[in-house]
Amino acid sequence: MKGKNKSMELNEETQKRLIGSIQKYFQEHMEEDVGDLKAVLLLEFFMKEIGPAIYNQAVSDAQAVMQNNINDLDGVCYATEDGFWQK
Repeated sequence: MKGKNKSMELNEETQKRLIGSIQKYFQEHMEEDVGDLKAVLLLEFFMKEIGPAIYNQAVSDAQAVMQNNINDLDGVCYATEDGFWQK
């Protein structure tokens, strides 16, 4: 899906959990209460501005792991041929 903007969406449960996490962070680290609306707007900003960079890095990391596994395929899956007579 290279070159296309994929809109990231969260399910309702995850969104609620993250909103609560934002509110808790502001309370504990900035001693400020943040209402639901502000937390939702901040989450939307993070999703639009920071989310794609994290998503792209995760895809890149997954590709690297898969490529390493493909490169090692011969070592992992190689079966010795005609092994019966070599005993």
